[in-house]
Amino acid sequence: MHLVTTTKINSVSLPILVSSYSLFCHTEGVTTMYAGGYKIIICNHFSDFMVPYITHHSALCYALCYLPFTSPLEYRLQHGRRPDTGINIPSQGERHREAGSPVSDHCLHWRFSVAHIGCQQDGRQEACVPGFQVKQYQVAYSGPFQKGQPLIQVEFDDCEGNEGVVFEVSDPSFQVDEDLNLVPQQDVPYSGPVMFIHGHSAHADDMAQDILGLGQTLPYRPKRSLLVPPVIVTENQRTSFPKVIGRVISSEKSEDHIFRLTGPGADQDPKGLFTIDINTGDVSVSRSLDREAFDSYELEVSITDFAGNLVEGPALLLITVIDQNDNRPIFKETRYAGEVLEGSPTGTTVMRMTAFDADDPATDNAALRYDIVRQSPDKPSPNMFYIDAEKGDIVTVISPTLLDRETLPTTTYELEIVAKDMAGSEVGLKGTATATITITDKNDHAPEFTYPLAAAGLQDKSTNNAHFEAHVHEGQTGVVVNLTVEDKDDPTTGACRAIYSIINGDPTQSFEIQTNPDNNEGMLSVVKPLDYEAMAFHKLFIKVENEDPLVPDVGYGPSSTATVQVTVLDFNEGPVFFPDPLTVTKMENIPVGSFVASLNATDPDILQIQSIRYTILQDPAGWLNVNPVRGTVNTSASLDRESPYVHDNKYTAVFIATDDGSPPATGTGTLVIYLEDYNDNAPYVVPSVARVCEDAHDMNVAIVGGRDKDLAPNTAPFQIELGKQPGLDKTWKVTRVNSTHSQIMLLHSLKKANYQLPLVITDSGVPPLSNNTEVKVQVCVCKKNRMHCSSAHSHSASLLVLLATPLLALLYTCGSVLHQFISFTLELFHVPDCIKMLITRHTITPCPKMLHNIGYISASIEMKALCCLGSRQPQDRTSEKDSDQGRVEKKSS
Repeated sequence: MHLVTTTKINSVSLPILVSSYSLFCHTEGVTTMYAGGYKIIICNHFSDFMVPYITHHSALCYALCYLPFTSPLEYRLQHGRRPDTGINIPSQGERHREAGSPVSDHCLHWRFSVAHIGCQQDGRQEACVPGFQVKQYQVAYSGPFQKGQPLIQVEFDDCEGNEGVVFEVSDPSFQVDEDLNLVPQQDVPYSGPVMFIHGHSAHADDMAQDILGLGQTLPYRPKRSLLVPPVIVTENQRTSFPKVIGRVISSEKSEDHIFRLTGPGADQDPKGLFTIDINTGDVSVSRSLDREAFDSYELEVSITDFAGNLVEGPALLLITVIDQNDNRPIFKETRYAGEVLEGSPTGTTVMRMTAFDADDPATDNAALRYDIVRQSPDKPSPNMFYIDAEKGDIVTVISPTLLDRETLPTTTYELEIVAKDMAGSEVGLKGTATATITITDKNDHAPEFTYPLAAAGLQDKSTNNAHFEAHVHEGQTGVVVNLTVEDKDDPTTGACRAIYSIINGDPTQSFEIQTNPDNNEGMLSVVKPLDYEAMAFHKLFIKVENEDPLVPDVGYGPSSTATVQVTVLDFNEGPVFFPDPLTVTKMENIPVGSFVASLNATDPDILQIQSIRYTILQDPAGWLNVNPVRGTVNTSASLDRESPYVHDNKYTAVFIATDDGSPPATGTGTLVIYLEDYNDNAPYVVPSVARVCEDAHDMNVAIVGGRDKDLAPNTAPFQIELGKQPGLDKTWKVTRVNSTHSQIMLLHSLKKANYQLPLVITDSGVPPLSNNTEVKVQVCVCKKNRMHCSSAHSHSASLLVLLATPLLALLYTCGSVLHQFISFTLELFHVPDCIKMLITRHTITPCPKMLHNIGYISASIEMKALCCLGSRQPQDRTSEKDSDQGRVEKKSS
């Protein structure tokens, strides 16, 4: 039973101010309230619900509870001082619509009708109560919300079939669909922890609360003593600070408990922005806020004791910063550039202008509108372009015919663009930028030759072709004439750049034409010298085109072709040798004065009678002379194929032919003489030095080969043999290895010394040539893989052998009768004293014994004589003093 006994009173208007959502009523009995000097007694039994916080215009604070009864309830109001006055109490819908309005001096007159008076008690089924059947919902989520994904289904009944029910969600990213499901309208990465749903129709007006918990289901708390309504604050406030912006209410807070505020903006950066009165719960802001820095603050309010122990909470305090239009639109660039092709159809998009406004994009503060305020130049029309007010797209308005690059006063237009916020209203802030639009070219004009000879009447009027003339001396090359064209298209594009081609009149390809990149002219050049005697006039047909193709409705006409008349001027040309070079073959060493060749030079100037004289320009070896009139070439010296002036058997000379024209002209011709070989070079032996160890078991001294400056067959095979001196074959032997090389061998060992071995080498020429040569054989002492050779000059032992052997024979046959002859012979040949002693020592042996040992004696004399001679050399004496080997050999000798 709900019973209130009171006296009916009349309705009266009560001015109140709404600053924010307010409080819960938690009384099980009678609630007594005072408003505008009136006493309100309410007998209640109801669920908690959030209602507006009401402030009297006299700044006295009062509370009013909305009673969502679950059964018919009659209640009466009893006045305190004025029983003749009724009270106007706001309805639920009016409270919601005015919730969050900033505090001001304007009074709002809300009316609540007292419908029934009396008291009622029954046990019947409770009737339908319009509004949300469940006032509070909780959703557990993790991660972002996906568009169209239902979160919860709310329970709303206006008791009249829910026709025309409209739902409003505090977060505009969400909505309640026709099935009463709360769904995101778009992908939402994050949402605040509390959301309010307002549902209203012609028969109901109610609110519900949705609490979102990250990753878990929040515990349901049907009753809380701590009420923390959201706060809305306008940025850029210019008032005295600190300023109270809201109040936290606790129905159970005792005097030994205090309010505490934590989070970003309180005890975290930006610190000290918000404070809370520890006793009253008034929330204040300490300075002006900037929404562009932080658009909202989420803080926590809790109740603690003086020791800091938590008593109640924490509860979320959401402070939302309301945007002001304090940022003007800014373009990303101060100057924008765009292009549009000439002749483009009307409505062609040129470019897009984009500005940015830092204000709240959900408000008109950032709703931009674009406009063109100036066009320069303003011809042919001041409205050639239009800008989409919302998108910023600049499009063409001018007709394609007028958008002609060649007829417009300029190819570049500048537009001053203004972006204004507040959806373009007069109070909106503005930002400006410049758009430069270039009218680009298309190839709608063909290049045309100009008429440089029009004044002389030389243009081809029958074909409307341009006519050019050029003069060139025969024999010359290079540019002979520049062809001029004009093209109305953009000279910096391929629509204007010209390409020239010769389409007729050049069968020998003596001409070429190229484009001058500086002035677009055609440079006609002679690339092959022209001959006056062959053709004195050339008529060329030239065509010009563009790099880019013409548009379909434009073509190349007669004006794109031209005729060039080239006149060749006669010039005294020099004589021409034929053949050039002239090649002949001659044997080397032919007699001086022999005929070599006859030069043939002719004058190209066949229309003139001229004589030619010949002279030598180059004759490196000085072997030739030439008859100046007849051009016959004879030898003035012997031709030598082996000369350094001959390369690959060829000798080259250069001659000059000079005519008697005015001025005289010359021409050069080359004579190449191929020289055949004659056997005029004797062969020789290589290498010229060989080494062998003194105690070597291998008697092979070296392999020598033949060389010859001549050519085959005047070279190999070579015959290499010992010299003709008697007795060489007793110590040396030469054996043929192949057609070019032979092996030198020792027949017995020799002592350390240098020996000159006579050899004879003969080639296979006709007639053959022989050469007497020598090979230096060094007999060395070899120790530890090193050869110690004598540095003394070579000597010949064969003479001593030849001398000693017949002398001994004479001594043995004739006795002492020939002693005087021996002495004379030794003195005649200047034989050293040591050799004389050797011969004398051996000649004192009895004749029979000497005859028996004649071979041994001869060899002994030869070897000891060699040692004696070697010991007489200053170099050997020096080396013997410096080496143990030398001392041993000296002692042995």
